[in-house]
Amino acid sequence: MTTRTDTRAPAPQASDSHDLIRVHGARVNNLKDVSVEIPKRRLTVFTGVSGSGKSSLVFSTIAAESQRMINETYSAFVQGFMPTLARPEVDVLEGLTTAIIVDQQRLGADPRSTVGTVTDANAMLRILFSRLGEPHIGPPGAYAFNVPSVRASGAITVERGNKKTVKATFDRTGGMCPRCEGRGTVSDIDLTQLYDDSKSLSEGAFTIPGWKSDSQWTVQVYAQSGFVDPDKPIRRYTRKELQDFLYGEPVKVKVNGVNLTYEGLIPKIQKSFLSKDKEAMQPHIRAFVERAVTFTTCPECEGTRLSEGARSSKIDRVSIADACAMQISDLAAWVRGLDEPSVAPLLTALGGTLDSFVEIGLGYLSLDRPSGTLSGGEAQRVKMIRHLGSSLTDVTYVFDEPTIGLHPHDIQRMNGLLLRLRDKGNTVLVVEHKPETIVIADHIVDLGPGAGTAGGTVCFEGTVEGLRAGDTVTGRHFDDRAAVKKTVREPTGVLEIRGAHTHNLRDVDVDVPLGVLTVVTGVAGSGKSSLVHGSIPPGENVVSVDQGAIRGSRRSNPATYTGLLDPIRKAFAKANDVKPALFSANSEGACPGCNGAGVVYSDLAMMAGVASTCDECEGKRFQPAVLEYRFAGRDISEVLAMSVTEAEEFFGTGEGRIPAAHRVLRRLSDVGLGYLSLGQPLTTLSGGERQRLKLATHMAEKGGVYVLDEPTAGLHLADVQQLLGLLDRIVDSGTSVVVVEHHQAVMAHADWIIDLGPGAGHDGGRIVFEGTPADLVAGRATLTGEHLAAYVGA
Repeated sequence: MTTRTDTRAPAPQASDSHDLIRVHGARVNNLKDVSVEIPKRRLTVFTGVSGSGKSSLVFSTIAAESQRMINETYSAFVQGFMPTLARPEVDVLEGLTTAIIVDQQRLGADPRSTVGTVTDANAMLRILFSRLGEPHIGPPGAYAFNVPSVRASGAITVERGNKKTVKATFDRTGGMCPRCEGRGTVSDIDLTQLYDDSKSLSEGAFTIPGWKSDSQWTVQVYAQSGFVDPDKPIRRYTRKELQDFLYGEPVKVKVNGVNLTYEGLIPKIQKSFLSKDKEAMQPHIRAFVERAVTFTTCPECEGTRLSEGARSSKIDRVSIADACAMQISDLAAWVRGLDEPSVAPLLTALGGTLDSFVEIGLGYLSLDRPSGTLSGGEAQRVKMIRHLGSSLTDVTYVFDEPTIGLHPHDIQRMNGLLLRLRDKGNTVLVVEHKPETIVIADHIVDLGPGAGTAGGTVCFEGTVEGLRAGDTVTGRHFDDRAAVKKTVREPTGVLEIRGAHTHNLRDVDVDVPLGVLTVVTGVAGSGKSSLVHGSIPPGENVVSVDQGAIRGSRRSNPATYTGLLDPIRKAFAKANDVKPALFSANSEGACPGCNGAGVVYSDLAMMAGVASTCDECEGKRFQPAVLEYRFAGRDISEVLAMSVTEAEEFFGTGEGRIPAAHRVLRRLSDVGLGYLSLGQPLTTLSGGERQRLKLATHMAEKGGVYVLDEPTAGLHLADVQQLLGLLDRIVDSGTSVVVVEHHQAVMAHADWIIDLGPGAGHDGGRIVFEGTPADLVAGRATLTGEHLAAYVGA
């Protein structure tokens, strides 16, 4: 045995000193030379009002640089296939580790994308059925609804040495239903919404928006094509005329001496209306598409998306279609019951994935649920599944409001998951507004003090106790608690819902009161959105604002998205006696050097592209000649540089008065976006800002009932009070408001609460409470009642 005589402590290793992520001089978006030191292997929460710079610091600086540096470790060939990332505008970034980002981006809404395909659970199920399914129909692709069956034969030439032509046949069995092409639904166009068959084309038979005028080119193509008689009523067309009119192949025709393309009405409508994003359409066009197109379950596969062969192959009398339709918690139990040593590793991996769903609170979903129908919170938790069982340590996990879409009961479970990731030895960075999650943080960074240009600085760094004692907006509002309403409004009528059975609803009958603020609540997966969006009859009187993300390129901005720019362009055109198109950076007035983008992009292949301010227009986006034209002393670029508050004053009085523009700006102010500049690209807005911009746009639509899906998503505690004031004003103006919400402040402020549950999936789908918030708190008979009572201190 050896004895140790040296009792001195070992010299500290240099590697042990790297316990901080250091950020110095960050200037991304609205950050103003921000410098912070974030402890590693701790849970750090970033707070601040919506638009204060949280995402700019966490996602666009720390996470972006970590990803960029990892990408640079790959060869140039591999980097060519990866997204190119520019280095963030920051002086020093030290101590970074590999970042795993779990953001709020909604999962793709492609009809063939399901919960099973985005989590790899379907891939494992397909292998399982290809090994154990009876009768055996082929490899895993034979069970995939994204793989069509293909058969081909012919001659192929192999160019190797002496060219040689050989006969070849090719055969691949896929699982796609040939009728619906793996979508599960088939679309049908209602011809009565396209034209009035009692009229001829020359009498204005078309009822399609924008196709009314006889002089319109599209109408003229049909009238002068020679395929149909323009003076004959459509109902008297011969079979050939009707076939050419509805389904004719594209062909060149001459109309008034101009060569144009004639195409059947159905393919024309599909290309011009149905291939576009509905959310980006003008309200009257969207209403037309919703009227004209009906989607019905595919009669051949009964909505399973799979071919007959794939449905016929079974394990223990269960087909892959049956397995995907099961609630995931039930499917996990079925997989555990399979005792087959030949596929034991596969069953272990599949069971682990399905158990992760249950653990994270998504056991109520099914694998065939379209991914586009998931809420923001559900989509974020689905992305977390692959990281739950990971053995990696010293990784930085970055979360963007992981509690969105979660009932207070579910937030406790989410907190446990965040702490478990930290306790494995990982750094966890969370952007969050909910006090229930902020309170578990080891370290807090509070940004502000305001939003947009009024934010971008660090107001506080430290512990929860320090935040509570500090004089920041977050600290002052941290312990805010809304009181339950003493008096509630009386309903003026009811909206009847009878026999609702969408998704997990169990023939629900409920009367939604009108003329009041109604909150629909319940644990995640209890059937709230199914009741509100799937069962309230959509009509001319219902304006529905769901959680769907607003889409927009770097050319889109609040002025173009809300339609604000149209009256402003017309006013500029009228004042200067020129065309309105000159005042659009996407049309005739665009600077030729940058095509109206304001910056010139240089593509450097696998290296990060460089964006530099355009020398010709100096970033103003317009031709110099256009900037000569003025309205009330301002040019168009100066107007786009204004904030909403500034523009509201400018267009509200004096020579700059434009009532149509002022109405839009007042709505933007009402939802708390007064600090945004009119020309700020949509790509730079935070999640909460996008949600409120969408709400402001829909407020322009006239309706007797507003249906809002979680309007507090992305809102700071201070912003929630402003939202409640806005909801009160809408109700007091005579409009009924129905809100799907988890936030206790909104529940306490409601006139009437409808609580669904008691659990999620097939444990939910029932009404467990109807009444006033005071009655819910007094009874405490449901999970919502317990949490609301604790919130208001009852």
